[in-house]
Amino acid sequence: MWPILLHLLPATLYIGVGLYCWRTRTTPPTAPALLQRGARGLLALALLLHGFALHQAIFPGATMHFGFAIALSLMVWLAICFCWVETLYNRLDGLLAIALPTGAVAAVLPAIFPAAQALSYATYPIFRVHLVIAMLAYSLFTLAMLHALLMAIATRQLHHARFSRALAGLPPLLTMEALLFRLIGVAFALLTLTLITGVMFSESLFDTAFRLDHKTVFTFISWLLFGVLLAGRRLRGWRGRVALRWTLAGFVTLMLAYVGSHFVLDVVLQH
Repeated sequence: MWPILLHLLPATLYIGVGLYCWRTRTTPPTAPALLQRGARGLLALALLLHGFALHQAIFPGATMHFGFAIALSLMVWLAICFCWVETLYNRLDGLLAIALPTGAVAAVLPAIFPAAQALSYATYPIFRVHLVIAMLAYSLFTLAMLHALLMAIATRQLHHARFSRALAGLPPLLTMEALLFRLIGVAFALLTLTLITGVMFSESLFDTAFRLDHKTVFTFISWLLFGVLLAGRRLRGWRGRVALRWTLAGFVTLMLAYVGSHFVLDVVLQH
């Protein structure tokens, strides 16, 4: 019972703060820009509880466990951590209104789909470096995807002249777009480091720089997609729907690289 509650507590807090953020979206742009202290404090508590639950799921004993549910939960947790820091300087109620329900689902996933097998190579220092960089890259891409989703909703309503009060306090679309590409730029740099450390890890463990498996292929394809997106933005001024489509394609491909493969192994094949 206790492990389930450990995951339900942060999920409940995420939902509560998310509802508050959604309600405050009806306030005009001239309202106070920063998240109220009470809501920020509850969000910090949710992040601490979620982080503790993740630690218990990853390190249930002397070994390290990792699976698709833990990976997703860790990615979303890091993304919300970035959001929390950003709330100290900018108003992100709209983004949090989307990110926190996602966090509520991600918080309970490790309890529903626990990682049964321990990682035999978790003691390798290069693997730990690779894992940390990869999770940071994945979390920033997750945050960029949620931000792109919010932009798509706002753009659609704006084009149909039905901009709801719930989105009235959003920054201008150009400002949101600039933030989106900053997120993608940093995440792309981290993904590049992920590929480099992955090569180093593969050489030390398997004596080969590349293992031609689905994880490597999908990660490299995602890296190419985001690289083309950033180049198109710089050289041809890509924006709007074109940028959103490339962001979606890159994110889905990246999720297939690790999360999708481990979902098949952990859930479908129960391996």
